[in-house]
Amino acid sequence: MSNKGKFYMTTAIAYTSGKPHIGNTYEIVLADAIARYKRAEGYDVYFQTGTDEHGQKIQEKAEKAGITPKQYVDNVAGEVKRIWDLMNTSYDNFVRTTDEDHEKQVQKIFKKLYDKGDIYKGAYEGLYCTPCESFWTESQLVDGKCPDCGREVQPAKEEAYFFKMSKYADRLIEHINTHPEFIQPVSRKNEMMNNFLLPGLQDLCVSRTSFSWGIPVDFDPKHVVYVWLDALTNYITKIGYDADGDSTELFKKNWPADLHLIGKDIVRFHTIYWPIFLMALDLPLPKQVFGHPWLLQGGDKMSKSKGNVIYADDMVDLFGVDATRYFVLHEMPFENDGIITWDLVIERFNSDLANILGNLVNRTVSMSNKYFDGVVASTGVTDEVDADLKAVVTGARDKVAKKMEDLHVADAISEVFAVFRRCNKYIDETAPWVLAKDEAKKDRLSEVLYNLVESITIGASLLESFLPETAEKIAAQLNTSLRSFDDLDKFGLYESGKKVVEKPEILFARLDPKEILPKVEAIKEAQKKEFEAEQRALGELPDVTEGAAEGDAAVIDIEPKAEIEYDDFMKMQFQVGEIIACEAVEKSKKLLCSQVKIGSQVKQIVSGIRKYYTPEEMVGKKVMVLVNLKPAKLAGVLSEGMLLCAEDAEGNLALMTPEKAMPSGAEIC
Repeated sequence: MSNKGKFYMTTAIAYTSGKPHIGNTYEIVLADAIARYKRAEGYDVYFQTGTDEHGQKIQEKAEKAGITPKQYVDNVAGEVKRIWDLMNTSYDNFVRTTDEDHEKQVQKIFKKLYDKGDIYKGAYEGLYCTPCESFWTESQLVDGKCPDCGREVQPAKEEAYFFKMSKYADRLIEHINTHPEFIQPVSRKNEMMNNFLLPGLQDLCVSRTSFSWGIPVDFDPKHVVYVWLDALTNYITKIGYDADGDSTELFKKNWPADLHLIGKDIVRFHTIYWPIFLMALDLPLPKQVFGHPWLLQGGDKMSKSKGNVIYADDMVDLFGVDATRYFVLHEMPFENDGIITWDLVIERFNSDLANILGNLVNRTVSMSNKYFDGVVASTGVTDEVDADLKAVVTGARDKVAKKMEDLHVADAISEVFAVFRRCNKYIDETAPWVLAKDEAKKDRLSEVLYNLVESITIGASLLESFLPETAEKIAAQLNTSLRSFDDLDKFGLYESGKKVVEKPEILFARLDPKEILPKVEAIKEAQKKEFEAEQRALGELPDVTEGAAEGDAAVIDIEPKAEIEYDDFMKMQFQVGEIIACEAVEKSKKLLCSQVKIGSQVKQIVSGIRKYYTPEEMVGKKVMVLVNLKPAKLAGVLSEGMLLCAEDAEGNLALMTPEKAMPSGAEIC
């Protein structure tokens, strides 16, 4: 195998606020597939992942749970690592930002940047979103709420240290322009440049005093290092970076990172904050940051409150590890969000894994045993149909390599399965059961089966990066070893005269939806009960007593506002409206612009509900409208009213609609 040098890659470190769902787990599986593939190509891979464990949100969750923050993150980090291991991921290092060596280096980095003049003390006054741990100005809000998550923000003022972002902004812009591969996909690069860098960077708050769960600033201990300077630096601290100049050989060998693999929601932090921190430390920038899309449950973000969360361990219980890996890798597009539903998983399992792959291996081994007592021998009796099979099989390696080079992992898997599809077609073309009836064609039959075994061996070797257990099982059934990458464009290396196993193992038995879906419903019900129990334990749902009426619903208590007079209420005009057109607002990720028919007039209303509704879903809805709200511009678009929504404890929104059919313009009173 050729030695292509080092390849250092990382995932984002998982935030320890709760158990990761399958959308979170997708990232570690994707990273593992890339790492395994790079090793197969001949790279010396160092693959790092881990957990991000500080912050106000964790401190608050721990307080509500009645345990210390360290106990809380120990529990969640253990669960994250358990799932990463369950998914058979081959990371070299599992980071925890509560590790002593990391905390020590973060303090040294903070002091180094302070001494250099890049960090200074000031005071921050702004609007703070606790879930996102982000400060915002009034102009950055969308409908008065956090532009990232859509939740409420609270006024906050505190002494803080700041990093001089603008000092390095021009240098970063130049780097991005001269290194087109730095941010991928290109749409993420355009978003960072147009929405953040080109309008101008504000200085970044890098310390907090309003909570204590963080790494103390050692020279000013009432401050703790703010999350991003703490979390992002794990990529260097945990491979041995030392701010005093005594870095390890591991760091010198591996930095800069070849690939940071992250979710699209944190591209800003990894392509603006992180490179600027590195510039300030006089370190080279990572070669590439890839912001992958999200895996959505039926088109929606996964949320416990919605009851639509899918966990990797539940999928593994029903389908197995490699089937779960196959689905998330195969179904996720390069740039756009992927869709997962239980029905779709079953469909892919049966069509791709059971039929195309599993049945192919089973038929080939069974025919070898039936016709030749398991002996696979090349006789040289060829036919013109063999040439196309061999061309497809030996050409697959370079096609997969091109897709993987561009991080089109789903397309790479499709190229591997093209080999298995071609093998199935080859069986139909050669009809071994017909050849077996003619003794004169026995040598031709032997050659056909040899070609199949050889092709499957090559296909399984290509599959190893994505479905490692399955690839090994296939090789074992064929009584061979998986091939090295350098040999995957060669046909005929299977040793003639070897015997396959006597009884083939069923790799993927077809699933009956009637058996699987009731188990899915049981999982959903168990998750619902667990979520409600968690909410009650945190005081966010009332306790359910034995005397409670059956079917009592969960409730949410909100902070009461000041009482108003009846005349105040009568000033507000509420009517039923019908949405006749809707489109996304170009300059915002959160806003939809609806044309709402209210009686005989049409009003244009802008709402921060893009996360919860598509424009297509909006059209035709009857909604409740505050009609006489003073017009205002949101993201440069005029809004002439407000759509009424309900919001749950997780910040999820639902439009308020009339219970019965009501005409457009009907007064709400």
